[in-house]
Amino acid sequence: MSTRTVLRWNLRRLMAENGMFATTDLVAPLHERGVEISRQMVHRIATKPPQRINLDLLAALCDILACTPNDLFELAQEQIREAPAVNDSGSGIGDLRPIRARIRRPGDNE
Repeated sequence: MSTRTVLRWNLRRLMAENGMFATTDLVAPLHERGVEISRQMVHRIATKPPQRINLDLLAALCDILACTPNDLFELAQEQIREAPAVNDSGSGIGDLRPIRARIRRPGDNE
């Protein structure tokens, strides 16, 4: 097995530690800090790891949650299962062929 480095997004955990259990709890504090972001976008950021993040948003989140960027992002090692080779455990082509049908007329007893 091999490993890969992944970036974990801990926003939901930090929100819960600060008593914020709904994603809409972040909307007002973000607006107070000058980050104009829609309720839908806050939901997306809270529920899925962002591919990109605005530095103003990152700074506001760190200020609201009293944390550092290292608390929001966490590097972790993840095990990767190696895919089996194509012809390692598969059955032969003969197993995939259909069974030949026999067509009989009524009354034939072969």
